[in-house]
Amino acid sequence: MLKVDHLRKVFASVVAVDDVSFEIQPGEIFGLLGPNGAGKTTTIRIILNILEADGGTVSYRGMPFSDAVRNSVGYLPEERGLYRKSKLLDTILYFGELRGLKRSTAKSEALRWLERFSLLDYRDRKVEELSKGNQQKVQFITAIIHDPPLLILDEPFSGLDPVNQILFKDIFQEVKQAGKAIVFSTHQMDQAERLSDALCLINKGRVVLDGTVRDVKKRYGTNSAHVEFEGDGSFMNSLSGVRRAIMYENAAELELEPDAHTQQILAAMNGKVELRKFEIVEPSLQSIFIQIVGAPEKSPAQEVAR
Repeated sequence: MLKVDHLRKVFASVVAVDDVSFEIQPGEIFGLLGPNGAGKTTTIRIILNILEADGGTVSYRGMPFSDAVRNSVGYLPEERGLYRKSKLLDTILYFGELRGLKRSTAKSEALRWLERFSLLDYRDRKVEELSKGNQQKVQFITAIIHDPPLLILDEPFSGLDPVNQILFKDIFQEVKQAGKAIVFSTHQMDQAERLSDALCLINKGRVVLDGTVRDVKKRYGTNSAHVEFEGDGSFMNSLSGVRRAIMYENAAELELEPDAHTQQILAAMNGKVELRKFEIVEPSLQSIFIQIVGAPEKSPAQEVAR
């Protein structure tokens, strides 16, 4: 459906996108992943012809991406593009008509989506009167109102509370089941792991990992342990046989050395914490992300290459 082939983009001396390639299939949820400043947003803007690539091509259903196919795509930008002084319903109708819908169709679809997002009573309010999360929902409606076969969503969960994140995820699955495709960017690996069929991890403008989620996790083996406990588990990073411990609240993911002995690790924990669970698991995307990318760097260059 969508093919991105060897994209390259340079800003002054900064290589923002460096030989990025991937392909999206119908009925697929595709995660475009990476730390802040990796080049995800720049890649998306090139796909949509907002930015011109310095190299490479983008094709949609075998044809070069152009204005002729623009209405086949729904786009949710990272930075909201709503008119803050406009009323919700007027804003959605404007975008619906802009994407080729008759006003009557746009209005019925707008009301249906506003009801789905519990915003029907807000339809005559100005955009600026809404919370950040509700503005994100309105932005999403403008992206999906014309029922496009491909959605491209840049950080779609930004500003959403847990309840609305679940609602978005339900809609993702509905779109997938209808045979349509979603590309979404995120730096949150837990979201990507739960939602993506396939993924592409970008770091400093380059692809460092890609494939289906299943294949990526198989590639990194089953050398991880999931631990749930009560107490202070900060000592786990220094345990023999543990390469790295990713700590959470009363839980940890341990990346184990190839020759690690789990019984010795368990014995070393005895008396230091109260264990509730210890199991050998596939590494999470978060663990793989840290292993490949490490801690995200912050630099002026990366601020450019968003």
